[in-house]
Amino acid sequence: MKNMAKKIVIYSLAGIMQLGIGASVIEASPLHTGGTPQIVQLDRHDDYRRHGGGERRRHEENMRHERAMHRHYRESDREWNNRQWRENQRHDNTMNEIAAGIIGIVIGSQL
Repeated sequence: MKNMAKKIVIYSLAGIMQLGIGASVIEASPLHTGGTPQIVQLDRHDDYRRHGGGERRRHEENMRHERAMHRHYRESDREWNNRQWRENQRHDNTMNEIAAGIIGIVIGSQL
């Protein structure tokens, strides 16, 4: 009787482990996303060459920055100043990235 009880316990535990592994595999499966797939389009670096050395990107960033700096409806002075500071930091970083890309292209084209 003891052997029979041990076998039942061992087989039960093995079955439970298989169910647990199967459930985690099903959850990790790419077919079980539950939504529509998202498409990500990466920036192409040849845009600099085709559109005048990054002038288009610089213009778009300046326009976006100008829109972001306007005060929002019912925004306190403190919130506005904090948002302006963060936006200025973001704008400076973006402009530095654009300039670095242009410099990289110039250096790369001379090799």
